Amino acid sequence: MANIRSAEKQRRQAEKAKVRNRAGTSKLRTQLKKTRSAIEAGNADPAVLSTSFSVIDKLARKKVIRENTANRYKARLTAAARRTATK
Repeated sequence: MANIRSAEKQRRQAEKAKVRNRAGTSKLRTQLKKTRSAIEAGNADPAVLSTSFSVIDKLARKKVIRENTANRYKARLTAAARRTATK
C-alpha cells in the first residue's frame, strides 16, 4: 500500500486508465471479429470497413494501441476485403 499521497493518487489514476484501456481493447477485438466474419461471409461493403477503421483510429488517438498497430490492422482488413472481392 502506498504511504505517500501522490503515490496513492497515481494508483487511483492507473486503475482508471486500466479500466478504460481494457474496455477499449475489448471493443476493438469485438469489432475486428465482426469485420473479419463479414469479410469471410462476402459482405465486405465499405460501411463495415469504415466502422472498423473508425474504432481503430479512435483507440490509436487515445493511445490505447500504437499508431503502427492501428495501421497494420487497417492494412490487413483492407487486403482481406480486396481478396474476397476479387474472388
